[in-house]
Amino acid sequence: MTGDWRTDRIGTALRGENPTVLRRLESGFAVIGDVQFLPGYSVLLVDEPNVQRLSDLPKAKRLSFLSGMDQLGEAVEWACRRLDPAFRRVNLEILGNTDPFLHAHVWPRFEWETADRVGAPVWLYPRDRWRDERFRLGPQHGVLRDAIGSELDQLRSMA
Repeated sequence: MTGDWRTDRIGTALRGENPTVLRRLESGFAVIGDVQFLPGYSVLLVDEPNVQRLSDLPKAKRLSFLSGMDQLGEAVEWACRRLDPAFRRVNLEILGNTDPFLHAHVWPRFEWETADRVGAPVWLYPRDRWRDERFRLGPQHGVLRDAIGSELDQLRSMA
């Protein structure tokens, strides 16, 4: 995957040009992560490019964003549980230290992670994991993308 969609993730999602978008949710976009060293890593992007932090949103939209984060987290959990018996849990994070827009990380965690990594934040994984071509999002992640998307569809139909 190449192109300038990475420099304007929300704008390209709004225009239907962001290839990582899994589903449009009420207050944002569920996207699959650029890197997949923890298969199923996903992100919820706010649908307003100028919103930098959760507190920038009116209360109703804030709650909607948090509900979307919960939906994406549950979808990733169910998809990963189905695809990998070593699935352990999902970690949810809203950080905002690097990208200047509101977004929430959904990190699946697995039993096959090494002992020194399993109890630590994912951000402590070596930098090479983030850049290694083996973990770059690509066509090999089609089954995973479909599984998370299907789970999102199911959750929204039950709401």
